[in-house]
Amino acid sequence: MMEVAGPWTEVFEGSEMKDMSDGAETLLGSSTLTLAPLVPESPSIRRSQPILITVIRAKGVEHFSSSIPNPFPELCSPSKSPVLNNSLPQLSSNKHLVKVYGEDSHSRSVWVSRAATAREVCHMLVQTAHCSDQENWALLEVYPTLGLERCLEDHEVVVEVQATWSLKGDTRLVFCKNYAKYEFFRKPVLFFPETMISDSADVTKDMTSSELIQNLLKSGTCPEIQGFLQVKEPSRKAWKKVYFFLRRSGLYCSTKGSSKEPRHLQYVADLDDLNVYTVVNSRKLYGAPTDFTFCIKPSKNPVRTQDLKILCAENEQTRTCWTSAFRLFKYGKQLQCNYQLSKSAPKILEGSKLTDAKSKSEASLVAMDFSGKAGGRVIENPTEAQSAEREEGQAWRRREALRCSLPNSNAAARPSSIHKSQPWFHGGISRKETQRLIEKQGLVDGMFLIRESQQHAQCFVLSLCYKLKTKHYLVIPCEEGGRKYFTMDDGLTLFIDLLQLVEFHQINKGILPVCLKHPCVCVAL
Repeated sequence: MMEVAGPWTEVFEGSEMKDMSDGAETLLGSSTLTLAPLVPESPSIRRSQPILITVIRAKGVEHFSSSIPNPFPELCSPSKSPVLNNSLPQLSSNKHLVKVYGEDSHSRSVWVSRAATAREVCHMLVQTAHCSDQENWALLEVYPTLGLERCLEDHEVVVEVQATWSLKGDTRLVFCKNYAKYEFFRKPVLFFPETMISDSADVTKDMTSSELIQNLLKSGTCPEIQGFLQVKEPSRKAWKKVYFFLRRSGLYCSTKGSSKEPRHLQYVADLDDLNVYTVVNSRKLYGAPTDFTFCIKPSKNPVRTQDLKILCAENEQTRTCWTSAFRLFKYGKQLQCNYQLSKSAPKILEGSKLTDAKSKSEASLVAMDFSGKAGGRVIENPTEAQSAEREEGQAWRRREALRCSLPNSNAAARPSSIHKSQPWFHGGISRKETQRLIEKQGLVDGMFLIRESQQHAQCFVLSLCYKLKTKHYLVIPCEEGGRKYFTMDDGLTLFIDLLQLVEFHQINKGILPVCLKHPCVCVAL
């Protein structure tokens, strides 16, 4: 039912209405009913449209909003609209935010330019984290789920590397030490054994293999490498032993034993489009026959499991030889330039650091010598001042160790805890974690750390890298004359604390195969 307000008349289409005086109406035609209002139609009005209201203000009377300043002017667009429109400041497109993790799993984000290299980012992190030294820092590209790790080359652009990552992946950059980045330039024979050098590489018969390797490295290239590797077959857990050849033109494998005839060589990969990674925990992740596994994958595309070519070597020296040769064949002379820059940069940074230290501290602090009878004197010779500083520190440490080792001292105060503040001490980490940490920072001769023994109470372990292997030496506490010492050779050489033990073996080999050179450190970002 429909109600109509006001007077109205009924009008039937196609019909006529007779005079009302007849008392009856005759309806003809259609029965369609429409309601026609008696009020004449008004002009059409557009609904829901804003109507401009002009306000006339008296002279001298200001608008109320002009007397109250806008507390949030940055929230308004240029047209004074309260709608947020590009309210955030436009950042320069040349700056990118890079997130870097430390070895303690904490991270730090830094703004870098689009063309920032790995060397430049490392220098920024060294300054930000207040690292004690400038040398041998590196960025690691890590795929935790796949167990892949790669040290970025110093000239690589960090933003371009990140552009190849999958947005849903867990890939990250890790800031850490890497002493072995250019170690093959210093000890080429160790990294390229004669048994792995291809016969075709010896073009000069009068040269020894050592001379050949050194000449090739100086020219920015590498000898051709050959040898057996075990390769994981696609979509299967089986591993197959195959003879591979690595040349400047690419990676090849032989279809017939170790034959190098062209008709038996099969092309595997182009080095320019690949990156080489070491594989962590390869036995568990991929069922590898040994722990010395590495992987090659395309460098331009996000990582996919089916694109990985996983290879397994018999020992660490073989794996290091292959991965080093991949880098040299791919980057060539650029690695030689990076190596020269790495040797010159620390000296420049060290000089600037000393200059800043002198300008800030020498104005208020001076070195004094109170050993004479005539009273104190100012030490003006910088070399003498540094020597006096070292002697004073060692004398204090000897007094402290002697006090803690006295038989009548408190038992709780006897063990010297000076080693806990040293960068080479890593607390109670396990043997496996130790080997993993040393491997990550580079298997170079003389890299070491000291940790608490998990099998022997109150003992420590000195873990040392030598010839690409990690060796472990037990440090045992002993007493002599009522005083506590540490020894590694059944009491023949005694040390009052672990710091003295490290300082001694940094100069003398003792029972070790090599002197202690590079402390294995972890930096917190």
